[in-house]
Amino acid sequence: MKQFFCRTDLAIEVKESFPEDQVEISGVKLREEKDETGVLKLTTVEIVNEQGAKAMKKPIGRYITLEFAKDALGDERKERQIIKYMKKIIQVVVGSLEKREKHPFQTFLFSGLGNRFATPDALGPYVLEKITMNRHIEKEFGCSMEHHGKLFCGLTPGVMSQTGMESSEIIKGVVSQIHPDLLFVIDSLASSSVNRLCSTIQVTDTGISPGAGIGNNRKQINRFSVGIPVVAIGVPTVVEAGTIVYEALRETFSKEGYGEEEIEKLIPYFSNEKLYSLFVTPKEIDDEIKQIGKILAEALQDF
Repeated sequence: MKQFFCRTDLAIEVKESFPEDQVEISGVKLREEKDETGVLKLTTVEIVNEQGAKAMKKPIGRYITLEFAKDALGDERKERQIIKYMKKIIQVVVGSLEKREKHPFQTFLFSGLGNRFATPDALGPYVLEKITMNRHIEKEFGCSMEHHGKLFCGLTPGVMSQTGMESSEIIKGVVSQIHPDLLFVIDSLASSSVNRLCSTIQVTDTGISPGAGIGNNRKQINRFSVGIPVVAIGVPTVVEAGTIVYEALRETFSKEGYGEEEIEKLIPYFSNEKLYSLFVTPKEIDDEIKQIGKILAEALQDF
């Protein structure tokens, strides 16, 4: 009998998956807070040692998750609040990396991962289109008036089926030529909760494993693979169909009075192999990608 496993790229969901949700996991620190308006929820999961990394099945580092209600998208006041907090998060993460590397960062490389022709996977390329790059201006004229002295450059490496190359290989080649101080990667993620689709942003200083959330693992993009610090920013845009069925069954059995152990024994009998390869995205994904993409682009443009 196959044990059901909910796929996710979000550290916060891995933490929530432990039965002892309220018990501290050795090597993992959790901190939660809300903004003054109550619109945003900020959760920081910090994996501090190998024991925590093994339990979470994620690299040592910091994972910051910003959550907001779906109705925030399209509401100008709420979007400004999200942008404000995203800028703060990026500043904190970049600042801590500067301290670790012991020098200020000036040149930033942005990489929009994903397939621009598949809407749920097009977040990275869309964000890159909205960020104004200025490194070429500095190269041509010796000065730059934008971005508070920061130099921005970017690329969208596409996907392996389009290029025949790993995204990490393309990025590493560019890094070796332009020598940026920091790499930002922006990508679409998978969630184990329908409620978090397009309403959650994860920022981490550990890099990223493209496609991991949907079982399509590609080479990791991190400090060790590309040679410079990497900040990964992702938004969940898909959820595994099996996860939706799993949650619906849990809720139904719970209402019928079944205990936790009974539910866990019953659910595998309703599993279908096809559910493990089918992923679902919101019907409004086109608009939501554009809305959240603009939010990320503006936060990155002026952090």
